[in-house]
Amino acid sequence: MESYIDIVKLKLKEEGYKLTPQRRSIVDIMIKNEGKHLNSEEIYDLVKVECPEIGLATVYRTLQLLDDIGAVSKLNLDDGCCRYEINLNDETHNHHHLICKKCNKIIEVEEDLLETLEEQIEKNYGFKIFDHDVKFFGMCNSCK
Repeated sequence: MESYIDIVKLKLKEEGYKLTPQRRSIVDIMIKNEGKHLNSEEIYDLVKVECPEIGLATVYRTLQLLDDIGAVSKLNLDDGCCRYEINLNDETHNHHHLICKKCNKIIEVEEDLLETLEEQIEKNYGFKIFDHDVKFFGMCNSCK
């Protein structure tokens, strides 16, 4: 099985890019913080520790490039900033997120629970669905 770094390297090469040391540092931080849904500034703060010469603009550009090639997913969780997570599966569908309105904890729901609904929409409306984005807002177990 290929490592995530190898997959990113291949995807970059296919698009005519290289895995530069700065890009590698950003990908390493994303791997180390898998599941944390970090925003650009949080990623920058973590990368800067290991790669002090990196600039915030480089982080922004790299995250956009990684999103464009499908190596990361950009998330809008209605908190005023874009968050990122690594995309290991090359999935065409996003998973769902549960967002606690009290502590801002983000919980991933791995199951795609909307397959039947999608099939019915496609059948009834003749509409081909490529993806969907579902967020549930409430209170986590710790805050209840």
